[in-house]
Amino acid sequence: MMAKLFRAVIMGPPGSGKGTISERIAQRFGLKHLSSGDFLRENIAANTEAGVLAKTYIERGLMVPDHVMTRLLLPRLEEMTCHSWLMDGFPCTLAQAKALNSTCDLDLVISLNIPYETLKDRLSDRWIHPASGRVYNMGFNPPRVQGRDDLSGEPLIQHDDDQPEALVARLRHYKDVAKPVIDLYKSKGILHMFSGTETDRIWPYINSLLSTKIPSRPETDTQHIPLP
Repeated sequence: MMAKLFRAVIMGPPGSGKGTISERIAQRFGLKHLSSGDFLRENIAANTEAGVLAKTYIERGLMVPDHVMTRLLLPRLEEMTCHSWLMDGFPCTLAQAKALNSTCDLDLVISLNIPYETLKDRLSDRWIHPASGRVYNMGFNPPRVQGRDDLSGEPLIQHDDDQPEALVARLRHYKDVAKPVIDLYKSKGILHMFSGTETDRIWPYINSLLSTKIPSRPETDTQHIPLP
């Protein structure tokens, strides 16, 4: 008999460690790691209709609106009816969460609650390879050559909105838009919140929770799926 499919979402502010924890979950439990950021970049690179539309907002420094994000992501999720997955970076808003609800039933939502000072320290050390979205942290995940991406050798950049002044506004915005999403999932009884300042200290608790929900798999089964 086929095991029940498992669908989960991970939420957290910028710098909360969503990507790192998502990779660990994918490795440990064999879920497909779906990243909305990867999907966005790939659609823009491929000049899809939704990708071109999203790019017009990003180039103006605006948030990609709900109807564009759902148009990018929901058709892809509908293709994954035979897979268990973990979504990182979507839904960000109540409208996106409601659209996702109409497509699938989530089993679990992980929300990362990280203190502001920790986020500020992490993001001030954060450098990004724009083309791929690869993220480096000078404190715990530095590039092999300073200022250069490990795979392409291309220059790394630091986002203006990772600077302290902009960060306060970003985190406030995250809290404002995330609260109704968190409340929705709390009301459904599927929200699990994890607080702390170190990913390595939070991970054992997430691992324990998921171990009660899904069987772990050998690491060879794991994969990160950049969505096509």
